[in-house]
Amino acid sequence: MHNDLPHDLGRKGEETAAAMLVDKGYHIVERNYRHKRTEIDIIAMDGRTLCFIEVKTRSSISKGHPLDAVEKHKQREIIRTARAYLALHYGNREFPDCRFDVIGILWESVPEIIHIEDAFWI
Repeated sequence: MHNDLPHDLGRKGEETAAAMLVDKGYHIVERNYRHKRTEIDIIAMDGRTLCFIEVKTRSSISKGHPLDAVEKHKQREIIRTARAYLALHYGNREFPDCRFDVIGILWESVPEIIHIEDAFWI
């Protein structure tokens, strides 16, 4: 896994995360939703809750654990993009309960996946 380009590793991590979410009963609504320069990796329904999910994948902890990469600045960008998504898809209608999840994948020999539900708040 160490020889893969970061983009390929990220894509493989997102695929793995999406499959894990489906196995947990989530319904994937959208992948790689872009607003301006920010992207939300996965938007999914967990029951009646709309989840905006950031996936971070790394091949080692030499630059820190993948979960550490979702710092305050990144959280603000995700929140701003989620608001744009809600405005576009729900407008003035009532929108569902929402939350922000983070999935960290450390992919050394086999993937170690950590899913944090409700990882940060507005």
